[in-house]
Amino acid sequence: MIESLPLLGAGGYPAQGIDFTALEIRTTGLRPGRVVELAAVRVRADGVVAGELTTLVNPGPGVPPGPVVLHGITREELDGAPSFGAVLGPLLNLCRGSVVVAHDLPFLTTFLGSELARLGARVPVLPGVDVLTAARSAVRLPNYRLATVAPAFGVPRPGTSALSGARTVAQLATGLFGRHGFAFATQPVLPTLPTFAAGPLRPREDVPAVEPGWMADAVERVVADRPGGDAYLDLLAGVVADQHLSPPEVTALAALADEAGWDGEGVRSTHERFVTALRAVAEGDGVVTAAEARELRQVATALGVADVVRDLQPTAAGKPTRVLVLGTTAAADQLRARVLAEGVQLAKKLTGSVTHLVADTTVATNEPRLGRAGELGVVVLGVREAPVALGFEPPPVVRPAVARPVVTDRGKQVGGRVLMGVGLLLMFIAVIAMFGGTPLAGGIVFAAFAVGVLLGGWWLAAPETR
Repeated sequence: MIESLPLLGAGGYPAQGIDFTALEIRTTGLRPGRVVELAAVRVRADGVVAGELTTLVNPGPGVPPGPVVLHGITREELDGAPSFGAVLGPLLNLCRGSVVVAHDLPFLTTFLGSELARLGARVPVLPGVDVLTAARSAVRLPNYRLATVAPAFGVPRPGTSALSGARTVAQLATGLFGRHGFAFATQPVLPTLPTFAAGPLRPREDVPAVEPGWMADAVERVVADRPGGDAYLDLLAGVVADQHLSPPEVTALAALADEAGWDGEGVRSTHERFVTALRAVAEGDGVVTAAEARELRQVATALGVADVVRDLQPTAAGKPTRVLVLGTTAAADQLRARVLAEGVQLAKKLTGSVTHLVADTTVATNEPRLGRAGELGVVVLGVREAPVALGFEPPPVVRPAVARPVVTDRGKQVGGRVLMGVGLLLMFIAVIAMFGGTPLAGGIVFAAFAVGVLLGGWWLAAPETR
């Protein structure tokens, strides 16, 4: 259904004049199963939203909705929702004449392909872009979960609904093709699609994302040690982001792992990797608060790996580094990603816990947050100086000035020394003469002449530099 297009960091075919349609889904599990929510947001290359679509999708009578604790969709909500076949037409209407974008396009394509196969439907191949792959080549991050990529590009973290995720993906796509200068390696071929009849939709209320706590910030800095990603680890990170792991959530995670065919030892190993990474993040800034230690123990115990943090103790009081980066340039995105990659907390807004505020060239000098930062005692930096000031890079080495080569003229040097000797002799004679009764005026004139001869000799004998 969707073919991923190769991209270039420079050159190629620009995205100017091309629309993008960002797709996001919520599913019954990790494996290709059923789609239970679908959303699409169409944007122009300049970021202007041209249309939106969102709806719950009924996978069929009695089909479980999957992990309710993750996507928040109950079986009762699905009972009155349209089937995938009923929403396919409106979806294709919105996608017509545009390039599809998605975070983890292969995952999306697998699920949509499974739904199409179930219907026995065939649709033309749509051109698509994998935002995850593009983001990986644009910035270096500890992991490339959507909730991590979004803050690095200055985009709000998505909520639980598919519509929230699609809006985030749309903003990421316009940023990648805009300020990061991505282009298509080949010109996109947009297939001709018929106009489909409008079908019934059942959108659910879009609940805004809650203000993330410490655990959500820590998850952004957890290093994914598998280049291809880990779907279960991604779900695990999403569950613990609210700083609490309830028994129903643990049960739901266990069911997903079982469905994916993982044995108990594999799940435990993943839990150990995850909690160990969280602990490393907590200890990385040199300050482990009592709340952080308590939350880590709660999560580790719920996941059955309490021994990983058994010896974890709060440290002495302190204030960890917390950085807020303002701006919409590629340099600002690079710095936000650098902050996360260095294991430092990336702030989403200016509060008393922020230690550094960095502003790029797009931030006006009268920006209120700059003045407020001064009132709070926050260090204000520019994008270029920030890596050194934050300790990410060593100060530039100041090399000592190199002495310029000395140029000498042997003849002038010898002549100058002779004149200096004559000058000294004349000064001696002038002094003797003045003591012997020579008139004062004549002695002064003779002495001045002697000094002139001495200085002239010194000038001739002095080495020249270039």
